[in-house]
This record gives sequence, structure tokens and C-alpha cells, in this order.
Amino acid sequence: MSNKIVVTVPHNLGVEKAKQRLAERLTKLQRDYVDKVAHSEVTWSGDVANIHVKALGQTASAQITVLADMARVEVQLPWLLAAISGRVQQMIQHNADDVLKIGHTPKK
Repeated sequence: MSNKIVVTVPHNLGVEKAKQRLAERLTKLQRDYVDKVAHSEVTWSGDVANIHVKALGQTASAQITVLADMARVEVQLPWLLAAISGRVQQMIQHNADDVLKIGHTPKK
């Protein structure tokens, strides 16, 4: 059994600019956490990013759907990590809000 987290973040960047910013942040997170996870993979199919992360012997997956006016992030945490789902949700919300702010250059 897994624990599902859903976060939606409104924006008015348009699909392509939002995807670009999100892709840059995902690459940064992969780079920043390379020593903390066993494996991470991000694949884009159109306007949807599929993410798989293995850490602590557990696998989590996520899907980011980018729309013209919002991004929807859905994360599936394995039941062993469900206890930290609140912190995971806060981290996702903070990163997505930061990346999709209007007139803002995301932190690199």
C-alpha cells in the first residue's frame, strides 16, 4: 500500500516555460541529492514528467502534469515513507511555488 500526495500549483507561464523551469529544477535536485539516493530517473512524455526515485531500499514515483495555467504533482510514497508525507508535500509545494513564480528567476 502506498501514500499518495497531490499538489497543484497555479502559474501563468504557459506550458513550455513552466516545463523548462520544472525540468531545470528536477535536474538540480538530482544533482544535489545524488549522494542520498540510489537511483533517480526523470522522463518526459509530452507535457508529463514521470519520476522514479530509489532511496533507503524504497521506491517512490511521481508524475508532474504541466498545463497552461497550473502544474499538478502526484507522488506515490511507499507505506514505509508515509510517515514523512507531510514533509515531502511541503518540500514539493515550496519547490514548485519557487520555480513557477512569475517574473522570478528560479534558484540554481
